Parts: sequence; C-alpha cells; structure tokens
Amino acid sequence: MTKIKVTQNDGIGKRLDVFVTEFLQAPSRSFVKNLIDNQKILVNKSKVKAGYILKINDFIEIFETEPESIGAIAEDVDFKIVYEDEDLLVVDKPQGLVVHPCQTTKHGTLVNGLLARVKDLSGINGKLRPGIVHRLDKNTSGLMLVAKNDFSHNILSQMIKDKSVERKYLALLDGVIWENSGTIENFLARDPKNRMKYAVSKSGKLAISNFKVKKRYQNATLVEFSLVTGRTHQIRVHSAFIGHAVVGDDVYGKHVKGLNGQLLHSYSLKFLHPRTHKEMFFTSELPEYFQNYLNNLQEYKI
Repeated sequence: MTKIKVTQNDGIGKRLDVFVTEFLQAPSRSFVKNLIDNQKILVNKSKVKAGYILKINDFIEIFETEPESIGAIAEDVDFKIVYEDEDLLVVDKPQGLVVHPCQTTKHGTLVNGLLARVKDLSGINGKLRPGIVHRLDKNTSGLMLVAKNDFSHNILSQMIKDKSVERKYLALLDGVIWENSGTIENFLARDPKNRMKYAVSKSGKLAISNFKVKKRYQNATLVEFSLVTGRTHQIRVHSAFIGHAVVGDDVYGKHVKGLNGQLLHSYSLKFLHPRTHKEMFFTSELPEYFQNYLNNLQEYKI
C-alpha cells in the first residue's frame, strides 16, 4: 500500500485522478479512475470520486498500483552490466531501450533483460519494475542503479531522495551558451495541454539542475548537468526552458535528421555502497552516435 500526504507544493487544487496518475506514472487516468471507483484509492479513509479536488493535509491511501494484465517476463535484451555484486548492479542503458514494461511497451525492456540475466532483484516496486531504483527516459543513454534486494533498494532510494547519489549527464544543447556555469531552479509538472510532456508550473515539484559548459561549437554547446533533484524529463525541460533544447529532442526541441532521439547521456555515478559504505564511482563513454555527431561540428572560435 502507498500512503501520500498532500503538502503545500504537491497536489493542492488538483483532481485526485490526475494527481495519482502523475505520482504513480500510471499507464492511464482511466486505470486510476477504475481503482478509485473500486475503493482501491481512498482519501482520508473514505471513498471519493475521481474528480475530488485535493486539499492540504489530505491523506491518500493506494491499495493497488499495477494493472494485473501486464507482467514482466525474461527476454534477451541488449545492454551492458558495468558492475555487479550481491546487493546491486550498475548498468549502461543504450538509447531506445524502455526501462520497464507499461501499457504501450510490454516486451523488450531493460527489466525484461534483467530478469533473463540476473537471478535476484528487489521486489519493492512490484512485478513490473523489479530492482528499478531510478529511471532514464527511453532515448537517454547511460548509467543506472539497480537493486538486487530490498535492503539495498531501500537505502539507495533514500540516498537518491537525500541527494547523496551524484549523477552527472552530458548533453549537447542547441545554440551557444555564454555562461560557463549556472543553476536552473523551478517547479515542474505535467503539461496540461499535452500529458506526454512536462512543463514549468508553480503547482509542480521543485526541480534543480546545475550545469557547466564543457565545450562550445558554432551552433551548439556540450554541457555537463549535475542533478540535485531527479524529476521526469528534468534536464530536457530545463534545457528548453533556458532556450537551448537538447539536440535531437523532438518533444521539447526539434527533430534532427540522422538522430533517433536526444543527445543526452548519463555518464557518471558516485555513491556509497549501501552495505559496505565504500565509495563507488563509475563512468560511461559517450555512445558512438553521440561522439560522431560531435566530431562533425565546428568548434566555436572568438
């Protein structure tokens, strides 16, 4: 069961079905509405309608979060295991690979591949997301943490919540950024006009990204992002917000011929091992398509 208390910056004034769909990243609002109608979701211990408007300190209880019709099965999927021990894995996810099954993608995900290659995975996130501590977008490549047991999952999740897992990304942004470094801080929520997107919104969740320019090209800038928070699409929305969308991002920017998605790569992970407390540090080289694109750019010269 999932328990949620509505706070000042999280849910006030939203419909219950909208809020829970966003919170769970559920397959659809109709799925959540069905849970509400069947009293699988209660507010303040009582049955309410899907259109109930949330107030501060409302207490939400969710007794079921996954559609029974979907389950993850073991399948042969191409990805690299960078590190593995009895508690965790670090994997390098290729661009185009969905992390876990959902209504639109039931097979060929990272989870399907993990089930085929890893004997034990934590069960905290249920049968659709075993072992998944955090996620990357389908077309974002790079390093991810995976938990092999509930002990490590709980600690790693808390570390991410406490911002003690250092995650760094490399992104090629459209246009030239003149500032050498900076911080982007605002609130993000689902875009009310397009539920597949996220947007800056006062009613959203706090999102903080630090950035540092690595190299300038004639019409693009290679930037290192350090995440303070980890909201869905955070780097992509923040980049577009400052007027420099990630190159190849056809959701928040524009499609680029020859690219299959945004040039965004999770290249660095640093954290303390949940059991040994030893510092763990991993890096991942840019994918070949990303590096080839950079090689064809002209360096900026004053």
